[in-house]
Amino acid sequence: MSRTRSGDGATGDVPADEGEYAEAAEAVGTEAAERLARDTVYRLLSTRARSHAELLRALRRQGIDADTAHAVLDRFVAAGLVDDATFAAEWVRSRHRERGLGRRALEEELRGKGIDGDTVRAALDSVDTDAEVERARQLVRRRARGMTAVEPRTRARRLLAMLARKGYGQALAYRVVREELESSGTSFEELPGDVEPDP
Repeated sequence: MSRTRSGDGATGDVPADEGEYAEAAEAVGTEAAERLARDTVYRLLSTRARSHAELLRALRRQGIDADTAHAVLDRFVAAGLVDDATFAAEWVRSRHRERGLGRRALEEELRGKGIDGDTVRAALDSVDTDAEVERARQLVRRRARGMTAVEPRTRARRLLAMLARKGYGQALAYRVVREELESSGTSFEELPGDVEPDP
């Protein structure tokens, strides 16, 4: 992967193989390329906010040369329509609230969208530990309601696995699952030790 600039000086990952875009680029002239780039960005932003790197990838796939793509995106950045920090903060808020994702999953998603490390960390700072624990607790309660007939060890494993898939850390997941099972009358001390995640 190569690093490319964004309008605010941040960097994002984009495919390094220029050959994948060469054929499409030949068919697009400069004026047409700028018009296509603007239309593409407006269309993509009309459905949801996008990161600079996402938009750059989309423009390159449309056959827009790198210089034109950067120039057009720089104008969107200057107008405040493309802002990776705002995008990352909104992404974290939405995905944490609606999908119940933990910090690890959110970080992975943001990095996949080309958001740089500092911006990812700043966005994740908005998810405090209490909020993350409460969201994990809600997920466990909802899932556990349908597992009353499942034996305790299997129930614990499934709940821990569900939280791991959602991006919650092992210590937090184990704490929440233990507390929720104990509150429903299952003593965690009676469960085999192999339900505990690795340290």
